[in-house]
Amino acid sequence: MQTEVFSELFPLMSTATPQTLEWLLNVAIEHEYPSGRAVVMEDAWGNAVYFVVSGWVKVRRTVGEDSVALAIFGKGDFFGEMAILDESPRSTDVIALSTVNLLSVSRERFIQILFKDPQLHHRMLQLMVRRLRQINLRLQMRSSPPAVKLAHTLVTLGESYGQESNFGKEIFNIPFKDLAEVTEIGVEETTKIMEKLHEKGWIKIDSANNIIYLVNFKQLMNLAGKV
Repeated sequence: MQTEVFSELFPLMSTATPQTLEWLLNVAIEHEYPSGRAVVMEDAWGNAVYFVVSGWVKVRRTVGEDSVALAIFGKGDFFGEMAILDESPRSTDVIALSTVNLLSVSRERFIQILFKDPQLHHRMLQLMVRRLRQINLRLQMRSSPPAVKLAHTLVTLGESYGQESNFGKEIFNIPFKDLAEVTEIGVEETTKIMEKLHEKGWIKIDSANNIIYLVNFKQLMNLAGKV
């Protein structure tokens, strides 16, 4: 991967120097995982930062014999940074939702480059603060109607990872169970709302190609209260 492509693909790298980008690419390790494969296991010591080159993953926490999806990441995002910074075991694991291609940079190498490139250090702090704000917003929305919360999840995924197409922004056809857990509503509610949105023509579900098209993004934003 060329440094220009690396910088454009990952917002985290938008302020990194060319030297930093070249160094990171030289030390990064490529990985490919099939759908359903565990990428990072819960309680494993944080030893790397992972960059999603393509595909989709979910972050989940195991509760007894059950697991709960906490977040969904797509192309251009990263994970694993908190575990390497506080040197503690991960409290979650990461599972591939689709075939996923990743780049990993070891803990030692990543911390080393943070000290060398203050701009990258600052940019990572900015993105971590943004994630905290998103978590706070989710907490504030807990009392909102299920349809509003689900629309907010779809819009956030579309804004963060959606690819433009002839049918609107397209995202991965995330299993309704995972959508429900991330949104903190029931699976049955999620199914009914998704069917209703499909009937209205606001979304289009292409099960054969595992794609959800966010056809009427403006209406979804209105429902989510984002405009």
